[in-house]
Amino acid sequence: MLPSAETPSFLATRRGRLTLALLCTVAFLDFVDGSIVNVALPTIQRELGMSVSTLQWVTSGYMLTYGGLLLLGGRLADLLGRRRVLITGTVLIAIASATGGLARDGGLLIGSRLAQGVGAALMLPAALSILTTSFREGSDRNTALGVWGGAAGLASASGVLLGGLLTQGPGWRWVFYVNTPVCLLVLAAIPALIPDDSRNEIRGGFDVLGTALATSGLMLLVYALVKAPDHGWGDTRTLVMLTVAAALLIAFVVNESRAAAPLVPLSIFRIKGLAAANLAYLSIAAGMLAMFFFLTLYMQSVLHFTELEAGLAYLPFSLVLAVAAGLSAKLFARTGTRPFIVIGAAITGLGLLWLSRIPTEGSYLTDILPGMLVMAVGAGAVFVAANTAANAGVPTEQAGLAAALLNTAQQLGGALGIAVLTAIATSRTTTELTAGTPAPDAMTSGFQLALLVGGFLALAAAVIGIRTADARAEDPKSAPAGAEIIAA
Repeated sequence: MLPSAETPSFLATRRGRLTLALLCTVAFLDFVDGSIVNVALPTIQRELGMSVSTLQWVTSGYMLTYGGLLLLGGRLADLLGRRRVLITGTVLIAIASATGGLARDGGLLIGSRLAQGVGAALMLPAALSILTTSFREGSDRNTALGVWGGAAGLASASGVLLGGLLTQGPGWRWVFYVNTPVCLLVLAAIPALIPDDSRNEIRGGFDVLGTALATSGLMLLVYALVKAPDHGWGDTRTLVMLTVAAALLIAFVVNESRAAAPLVPLSIFRIKGLAAANLAYLSIAAGMLAMFFFLTLYMQSVLHFTELEAGLAYLPFSLVLAVAAGLSAKLFARTGTRPFIVIGAAITGLGLLWLSRIPTEGSYLTDILPGMLVMAVGAGAVFVAANTAANAGVPTEQAGLAAALLNTAQQLGGALGIAVLTAIATSRTTTELTAGTPAPDAMTSGFQLALLVGGFLALAAAVIGIRTADARAEDPKSAPAGAEIIAA
C-alpha cells in the first residue's frame, strides 16, 4: 500500500530508500544504453564487417524504438499495471542484451538494439510513475525526483566511460552482456519492493487509432531525423518522411481531442508549466547529448585518444554532475525548481560555448576539461529540477503518461540535436576541405560549429524554463530527508 499524507516520510524508511535505489537503477540502465556503445562502434565495425551506413543503426535503432514507443509504454503502465509493465520491459532488455553480446553479424546486433529500445520504452515510464506515486508530494517526492534526475544525467555521462572501459578491457560484447545480470537483480528486487498495483479498467476501449498514429508518427519522425544527415535535409526522401510524420502527429492530436479513451488526454497539458518543462528538457537534451557525440569524435579522430582514454575523459564530468545534482535536489526543495532550470540551462550553455573553442592541437586539461566541468554543474541542476517540474501537479492516474512525455521529449531532443548538428558540422567540414584545409582542421572546424549551436540550444532551454512550474517542498524543514541517498 502506498504511503498516505498521514504516514511518516517513506523516504526515511529502509524500504523507501531501497525502492528509490531500485528505480534509479532502472533509470541508469535505460539511459546508459543510449551511449555505452558509442566508443565501441569502430571495434564492432571491424569485427562484424559492417558498413558505416549499417553501423549507425547500432545507435539509431535503440533511439528509434525507445523514442517512438515511450507514449505507448507510459499509457500501458497506467492502464495495465506499472509493476507488470516494468517486469515485462526488464525481461525484454535482459534477453535482447544477451542476444546482442552473442551476435555474429550486424543484422542480429541491430535487431537486439531495436528490442532493447522496446524494453526501455516499457521500463522507464513505468519506473518513473511508480516513483511519483510511491513518494508523497512535497519534500519526499522532490528529493526522490532529484535523485532520479541525477541518476539519469549521470548515466548519460557515464555511458561513454563504461563503454571505453569494457571495450578496451573484456571486449565490446560486454557492453551488452553487462545489462543482463543487472536486469536479473532488478527482477529479483521488484516483487519485494514494488506493490502489485491492480489492473485498471479500460473504460470505452483502448485508443487503438491514437496508438497507431502516435507510434507511427514518432517512429517516422525519429527515423527521418536520423537519416537526414545521410540523405540531406533538402532531399526528397527526407522532406516526404518529415511531411508524413507531421501529418500523422497532427492526425493524432485531432483524434485525441475526440476519442472517448485517448492515449494522451490533452487535458494533461492544462497542468501549469508541464508543456514548458518538457520543451525545456527537449532543448537541453539536444545540446547536451550532441556534446557527447561530437566531443567523443573529436577526442578519438583529432586528438587520437584510445577508447579507454576517451571514456576516462568523462569521469570528472560524471563526478561533478553527481555532486551538482545532489546539492540541487536539497536546495530547490526550499527555493523551487524554476531558478535551477533557468540558471542550470544557462550554465550548461556557457559550458558548451566554451567547448566550441576546441583547437586542432588541443589539450585535455586546458581545452576540454574546464568546459566539461562548467557543463556538469549546470546539467546536474537542470536535470533534477526539470524532472521535478514536469511531474508537479500530475494526478496519480496519469503519472505514467507524464513520465512518458518527459522521456519522449528527451529522446526527440537527442535525435533532433544529433541530426541537425551533424548536418551543420558536415557542411562546415566539407566546405573547409573543398577550400584545401587539412582534414584535422576541417573536422575540428565542423565540431566547433556544432558545439556552438548546441550551446545556443541550451541557452534557449533557459529562456523556456521561465515558464515552467516552480515546484517546491511543502515543508522546508524536511528538505534534507534522503540527502544521504543523493550523496551515495
